[in-house]
Amino acid sequence: MDLLSPWDEVADSTTTRDAEWAKLSSDFTNAGYREGITAGKESALQEGFDSGFADVGAPLGRELGLLRGMASALLSFLSSQAANTATAENEGAIAEVRDISRQLAHIRLTDIAPRDLEAEAHAKEHLQLEEDEDLVTDDELVEKRKMEALEDQLARLTSGAMGGGSGEARPTADDVRRLKGRLDNLCGLMGLAVVPS
Repeated sequence: MDLLSPWDEVADSTTTRDAEWAKLSSDFTNAGYREGITAGKESALQEGFDSGFADVGAPLGRELGLLRGMASALLSFLSSQAANTATAENEGAIAEVRDISRQLAHIRLTDIAPRDLEAEAHAKEHLQLEEDEDLVTDDELVEKRKMEALEDQLARLTSGAMGGGSGEARPTADDVRRLKGRLDNLCGLMGLAVVPS
């Protein structure tokens, strides 16, 4: 039987402490690295959101909201006039505004926002996706579908009917410009001043 000397216990204790210190140091280094990556991602994500919101989302949403409001106000104005004096011209203008309003209600922000090709290329590079693979994850797709369902409900409430079947092409920014032109033209014909947006 071997007896341990007090020096062996000190050596074992020192080795154990060194191993524990190395593990603790490694754990803190790894945790710091992970926190740094997380902070960097959050910072870049916030910066991207801020830029996208300020440069794309808010201006497009504001323009679309103004057009919808303008169409609604014009429809209300024309309808109140029609109650007093119904004319074929007034009824034609009401039909025109209803059509514009229906089409505006059918437009989603995702229809008119430009695609971020740089972000898509970056994601494909990092995710190693094939060219034809979709970048949308299941959670993102579910959330997008929920938002589109809410937009469809709003469209039905606003216009009383759903425009555009599922087989039709989605509206584009050019469609919005055409609708704005029609609305501006109608206001001009009625002698109403349109405040520029």
